Order: sequence, then structure tokens, then C-alpha cells
Amino acid sequence: MTPLVRGTAVLAALLVCFGVAAQQQKFEPQVGQAGKDVIWVPTPDDVVDRMLTMAQVTPNDFVVDLGSGDGKIAIHAARKFGARALGVEYNPDMVKLSQNNALAAGVAGKASFRNADIFATDFSQATVITMYLLPGLNMKLRPQILSMRPGTRVVSHSFTMEDWEADEISSVDGRRAYFWLVPANVMGSWTLETNGQRTDLTLEQTFQKISGTVALGAVLGGLRDPKLRGANISFAYVDAGGVRRDFSGRVSGNRMEGSLRDEKGQEGRWTATKK
Repeated sequence: MTPLVRGTAVLAALLVCFGVAAQQQKFEPQVGQAGKDVIWVPTPDDVVDRMLTMAQVTPNDFVVDLGSGDGKIAIHAARKFGARALGVEYNPDMVKLSQNNALAAGVAGKASFRNADIFATDFSQATVITMYLLPGLNMKLRPQILSMRPGTRVVSHSFTMEDWEADEISSVDGRRAYFWLVPANVMGSWTLETNGQRTDLTLEQTFQKISGTVALGAVLGGLRDPKLRGANISFAYVDAGGVRRDFSGRVSGNRMEGSLRDEKGQEGRWTATKK
């Protein structure tokens, strides 16, 4: 072999070795590293567990973690709670790391990861949303979250949704986790029907907080104990005869229906249709 050929072969071998070594280098995320909209700071394990517990995650859930980082929330949702989970992450290196972590945890079949922009991703099929973003990003996502199916559970580490008050706030070693249940849209005028009789029901709404009135002849009676929790609604009013009537039911788009009971023990069914 001539010196030129021998030198070329050695150089080629060195290049191959260098390429293999480069491929074997493991990506190690650094706390504080810059991302698209936020820096990366991992959520502590005990906070992750509390977030998913607050959301009452089950094997029937589809958990979507927005800005999933190293994938720990999606992986924990799959490993401990048996849920199907998707992490949406902009950094492709973090996505690869997450996929490897899911494989190592034995949940690669349940926890998957997508290299994508959270603001250009359709997550409407999720039953649970988790996130550790920033207040401005939470607010940017809020309209999309509020348009999701009533009853969708949302948990945020550290940051709120401003005037959409949380349904629960938990604290873990000084770190806060906020929980919301997406409310149904009930604001407006409804025709309430009970035992073949119809009357007007008007509801006011600010997120999950509701109030309203019901027409009792020439009188507008105020609602007592009105509550909206996801798609579940309840309220009461005192009718023209002075009897309190309690209603509970579910909202489905422009229709509500459920059961009623008055303080005399009489029971029945009710429906309401949005005008």
C-alpha cells in the first residue's frame, strides 16, 4: 500500500471513529437553557405527582403536557396513572431525550412526544392539560383552553390564569400548583320546562361562577346556590308559592336537563333550551 493510500485509509478510519463518538454523545439539558418562549426549568417530582393527582388522572385519560421539556410529566402520567400522554416540545433535542426517557421507563407505548409549537398544535382531544409556562403564555392559551370540552382538567405549575380563578390551589414545598375545570358556556336566556310548564331562565357567567333569575309571573326571582362545575350545573329558587325547588343536571351545548326536588319531597325532571 502506498503512503498516500495508507494515509487516506487512516484518515477515513479516524473520521468514522469521530462520527461514532459524536453520535454517542448524550444530550444533557441545562437548567435555564433558552427555549422558544421560556427557559427550561424542570418541575420537581413531588409537584408533578400532585399536579396529576389534582387532575384525578386515570387510565381513561389523554394527558397533553404543553412545553414538555424532558418529558417527566407525560412519562409519570403513563407510568403511575396508566394514562395515554403526549408531550409537545419545541426543542428537538429535548424531544429525543424524552423519547429515550419514556423507553427507559417502559412507557414508550403510552407516552409519546411531538416536536411542535404549542400555539400551532391541536390539543382539543385532551382530557387533561398540564403546563409549566409563564403568565403571558397561559393567558395566550386561555381562549383555546376555555373552548375545550366542558370538564377538561387543567393544571399549571406556579402560574395562574389571572381573573379565571383556580378551582384548587395546592402547595408542595412552597411551590404552587393551580387546577381548573373548563366550564360549560351557559350565559344567556333559556326556556326552562318543568312538568309541562315553561318559564324564562336567565344566566350570567364569569368563567365557572354563575348567577341568574327565573321568571315567576311578574316577578324575577333570584337563583340560590347556583353552581357550575364543568358540564354539571345546579341551582335553586323559591317559587311563587314560597316553596324552594332544587335543580341539578348537565349542560350539553344549547340544552340542559336533569332532576329536581322541592322541599316538600316532590321530584321530577327538567329541561332547558337556549334561546
